[in-house]
Amino acid sequence: MDLSLTNEQQLLQDSIRKFISTQYSLSERNKFIKEDQGYDSSNWQQFADLGWLAMTFSEEYGGLGGSTVDSMIMLEEFGKRLVVEPFLSTVVLFGAAIELAGTPQQKQSLIPSIIEGKLIGTFAYAEPVEPNNLSAIQTRATAEDSGFALNGSKSLVFNAISADKILLSARTSGEDFDEQGISLFIVDAQATGLTRTDYLTVDGLSASELQLKNVRVESDDLLGSLGSAGGLIQSLVNKGILGLAAEAIGTMEVLYKSTIEYTKQRQQFDHALADFQVLKHRMTDMFVDYNLVKSLCMKATMLEALGAAEAQRNIHALKYLVGKTGRFIGQNAVQLHGGMGMTEELAIAHYFKRLLVIDAQFGNTDHHLNKFVG
Repeated sequence: MDLSLTNEQQLLQDSIRKFISTQYSLSERNKFIKEDQGYDSSNWQQFADLGWLAMTFSEEYGGLGGSTVDSMIMLEEFGKRLVVEPFLSTVVLFGAAIELAGTPQQKQSLIPSIIEGKLIGTFAYAEPVEPNNLSAIQTRATAEDSGFALNGSKSLVFNAISADKILLSARTSGEDFDEQGISLFIVDAQATGLTRTDYLTVDGLSASELQLKNVRVESDDLLGSLGSAGGLIQSLVNKGILGLAAEAIGTMEVLYKSTIEYTKQRQQFDHALADFQVLKHRMTDMFVDYNLVKSLCMKATMLEALGAAEAQRNIHALKYLVGKTGRFIGQNAVQLHGGMGMTEELAIAHYFKRLLVIDAQFGNTDHHLNKFVG
């Protein structure tokens, strides 16, 4: 399997590096997350103007016909500057769902708006009872007239604060934990009966709890076949895991490289910290573990794109390794920077906090280890 990037992908990588290196400092990032929508709208429009939002959509609807690997390249670079714009939720999750299962009318009405930077979407699948169980859906969609009434709750919905549309799972038949009988609906974020409780996550971003009370959706808002959304939800979760893994790789790269550079400069007992053998071993472990995660991420991404049978097991292994390695690299980066590694003024703490949130999304290390060995 060839894991090298094409010339076009290398050009994409270079363009993103140039953008974030000149326009995305830590202070600017921390300013963006205090905006009402949680990101900088002018940056999002630049993403659209540069064609990044169109990269993975088909040419038929105004996209560039790129691959999942192209998304991973972008997210890895975003991870290096802790980019907060809602690329994962809008393009990788919501947009991919429309591309995969939408009717021609749904695709035509939604995808061009995403590409132009005019529509923000998010994915609400988890519920309080068992957030990692994709079949634990208690939210109900009851058929009435020419549509459905939605009642229930959703948890850990990222970017809901800025979303125009929410892709939401609900049970249309069966019991609460049945694998069948689950459907997906495209819900307007301002729909009557939909209430949102927002809160900050440890990395300074926002997530939301949603409550639905007789939220009305039309039959045209159903995505895919009625009662058969389980496979699509798993596919979207896989895409989300791959995207977060790519972002985590960018974040881990900054942490281990910053730590190496700092230990070369910091003096202790008339020697640089990097001269001490025990610390050399520790930083070598950080480097090796980082590269192991990066290789597995590329492999899992390509297997998923090919629809290979072993893709699912590789994705479970990847998410486990991202959580385990993220903690190892983050903790050592903070420790080797000393007390200032915990301060808000230093970037290290922000990167480590982001890795902790990534570990919690779409199932933590314990969840995916159990899935892998089971």
